[in-house]
Amino acid sequence: MPDNPNAEIVAIGTELLLGEITDTNSVYLARQLRDIGVNVFFMTTVGDNLTRIADAISAALERAEIVITTGGLGPTVDDMTRQAIADVLGRPLLFHESLYKAIEDRFRGFGVEMTANNRQQAYLPECATHIENPVGTAPAFLVESERGVVISLPGVPREMKYLVTESVIPHLLRKYELGVIVARTLRTAGIGESSLDDKIGKALLNERNPSVGLAAHHGAVDVRVTAKADSRSNAVLLLDQMQARLEERIGDDVFGVDDATLEDVVWEHLRKHNLKVHVTEAGLPGVISSAWNEESDALQTRYYDNPDQVFAHYAVSPAEVSLTEFAADIAARIRIREDADASIVVLSYPDLDENADVALGSAVAISTAEQIRFRGYGFGTRSHLAREWISRWGLASLWRMLKEEQG
Repeated sequence: MPDNPNAEIVAIGTELLLGEITDTNSVYLARQLRDIGVNVFFMTTVGDNLTRIADAISAALERAEIVITTGGLGPTVDDMTRQAIADVLGRPLLFHESLYKAIEDRFRGFGVEMTANNRQQAYLPECATHIENPVGTAPAFLVESERGVVISLPGVPREMKYLVTESVIPHLLRKYELGVIVARTLRTAGIGESSLDDKIGKALLNERNPSVGLAAHHGAVDVRVTAKADSRSNAVLLLDQMQARLEERIGDDVFGVDDATLEDVVWEHLRKHNLKVHVTEAGLPGVISSAWNEESDALQTRYYDNPDQVFAHYAVSPAEVSLTEFAADIAARIRIREDADASIVVLSYPDLDENADVALGSAVAISTAEQIRFRGYGFGTRSHLAREWISRWGLASLWRMLKEEQG
């Protein structure tokens, strides 16, 4: 019996493949398994087809000692998980009168008449161990075999989470001598994924324990560090050591750890240093200013419906300067006029989407006492990317500029 088993998750349901619902079950399971030291190397999603479900489970048993399925335990004709597991393990399905009575009692308690098709929920593969499900009607179960253990859970997230916490995790902790896997996320801003990868270097990125990986989001990159040890304290020590090595290389790019947000970090910096920022937004209301919901003298805002109103207000023709140049110019002027420590200007045309035939639909500029930074984008307000990219770049740039000037 391996002390550090691998697990594979098989999510079952055609609705997952059709995009009708999001598979949150697999994510939850992976996190719970990680926290008790069980490696998850594969996740599989398969539709409601008996042959394909059986193939997925059989393949999973070739790769992992533990296979956990979610979904396909209901009373309808497309609930095939029981039969698939029985077929894979070469065991018949057996009827359990006690389960049938328990299901009847559940329906009676709901005040609902049980239909005949619910009888199939009382069938389990031979030698399966029933996992009591007090929060639903579908009986969960686990089956031990020479190929490994298969644990079958309902697809309803509420039921699945309850059974994982109350039954599955305690069972695995009793069965295996498990270590602990602990993860930490270093959050960076103002640097792209390829540049961050280059600064960290292949040596650290190829480390196995702790392991280091990058996850890019809109305008931000996370550095995830994962350590495995025989205890949480030893895993945390490994994380601390790796974090110190990473910060020697990318410390200037890291604004926080784990749940830290750029919005909160920037706001705290403004408050700590008693700084004032002025935000002017045209076409995108609240793209920067809504990051801070607190009422404070540290933030002043002004909004225009579109950039043309800003051009008119400052008596400048759009033909005379580019959108980015104009944004940078008025950001500097507003900072001086409002006696602000920083000024942010966002200009975005409301009638332009991501595919508009224009060189520039949006611009953002930031002015401080010592620096001006600006950037343009080839999409306007109608693009779903506008808010995410402009706010991320604007906040990241403001954070770096203030950090460089204020320390």
